Amino acid sequence: MMGPLKSYAASNETTRGRQHPEPGPAYRSEYQRDRDRIIHCGAFRRLEYKTQVFVNHEGDLYRTRLTHSIEVAQIARSIARALQVNEDLTEAIALAHDLGHTPFGHAGQDALNHCMRDHGGFEHNLQSLRVVDELEYRYADFTGLNLTFETREGILKHCSLPNARELGEVGKRFLEGTHACLEAQLTNLADEIAYNSHDVDDGLRSGMITMEQLSEINLFSSQLQKVQKQYPELDRKRTVHEIVRRIINEQVVDLIQTSQAALEKTKPETINDVRLAPEPLVRFSADMQTQNLELKRFLRKHLYRHYRVHRMSAKAEKVISSLYTSFMNDTGLLPTEARNRATLLEKEYGLNGKARSIADYIAGMTDRYALREYERLFDPASLT
Repeated sequence: MMGPLKSYAASNETTRGRQHPEPGPAYRSEYQRDRDRIIHCGAFRRLEYKTQVFVNHEGDLYRTRLTHSIEVAQIARSIARALQVNEDLTEAIALAHDLGHTPFGHAGQDALNHCMRDHGGFEHNLQSLRVVDELEYRYADFTGLNLTFETREGILKHCSLPNARELGEVGKRFLEGTHACLEAQLTNLADEIAYNSHDVDDGLRSGMITMEQLSEINLFSSQLQKVQKQYPELDRKRTVHEIVRRIINEQVVDLIQTSQAALEKTKPETINDVRLAPEPLVRFSADMQTQNLELKRFLRKHLYRHYRVHRMSAKAEKVISSLYTSFMNDTGLLPTEARNRATLLEKEYGLNGKARSIADYIAGMTDRYALREYERLFDPASLT
C-alpha cells in the first residue's frame, strides 16, 4: 500500500493523459491500469524466452528479459516508496522498459541496427515505445496499449534528436533539454543496478568470470570482505548470493540518500518543477558513480567480450542478418500477418516501411523462435 505521495510525484490528478481519451478506471489508478495492460500483452509474455546475456538454451537459471524486468520492478518500487513517489507508475515503466528488445540480447539489437542502417536504424528503447503504441493489437477502440504519457516517457529513456522530432509530445524533452518525471529517472537507474549486479551473479555461475577477478573491483571486494569476516565458513554459492544482494542494497541506499539530498536542495513543488530542474534529481553519489563505472568496464571486458559470449553473439548476428535479408528479398517467406503488414507499410512509406515491418517481426521473436525460423529457411532437412 502506497503512503502519501510528495506533491511532485506523478498522480491521477497530474497525468497528461492518454493518446486516445478513455473513461477513468473504477477501482484502479491510471498507472495500475497501465501496469495491468503491460502484464497481459503478448510482448511481455515473450520476454520469458528472450536473452539477457546468455542465449535462452544455454541454461535454465540465467536471467531472461522477463526475470530481469521483474527484478528491476522490485528494486524500483523500493526506491519509489522511500522517495514517496508513485510506485504504480514506477512498476509500469520497469515492466515495459524491455518490451522492444530483440532476441539474443544486445548482439541481436546490434545486428538488426546494422541491417536497418539505411532505413532509420534500430534501437530497442524506441522499439519498446513502438510496441506499446503501435504493435500490440488487443483493444477495439485503439491500436497499441494506449498507456499514459508518464509511462510512455519512462519507457523512452534515450532518443536521437531526429527520432525525437517524429514522436510529438513524448519526444520533446530530448529537444528542449528537460527531464522525465522522477519515477522514470529512478527506474532507469534501478535497471542499471539490476543488470550490473545480476550479470555478476550469472557470470560467476557460468564460470566466465571468477571471484578472484572480481576481488579487484571495489564494489565487489568491499562486500566480499564483509561477508568473509562475518561468515568465514560460508560456502561459495551462498557467499556469492550474499555479496550480490549487498551490492544491490549498497547502491539502492546510496541512490535514495543522494536523491533525497538533491530534492531537499532543489525543493521542487510540482512534477513540472522536476522536469525543468537543471539536472536529473535522482542520482548516485560521485563515489558510487565511479564504482559503478569500474564494475561496468570490468563486465564489458571480462564477460561481454568473453569468447563464449562472443561466439553466441556471432551466431546471433548471423541468424538476425540472414532472416532480415531473406525477408527483404522475398516477403512471401513471411507468415501471412507479417507479410500483409509489410505490404501495407511499403505502400504507405516505401522501402523504409517494408524494412521497418520486417524489423518489427524479427524484434518480436524469442530466441528459440528466431532459431527455429532460421532452421526453417536454411536447413534443407527442415521442410516445415
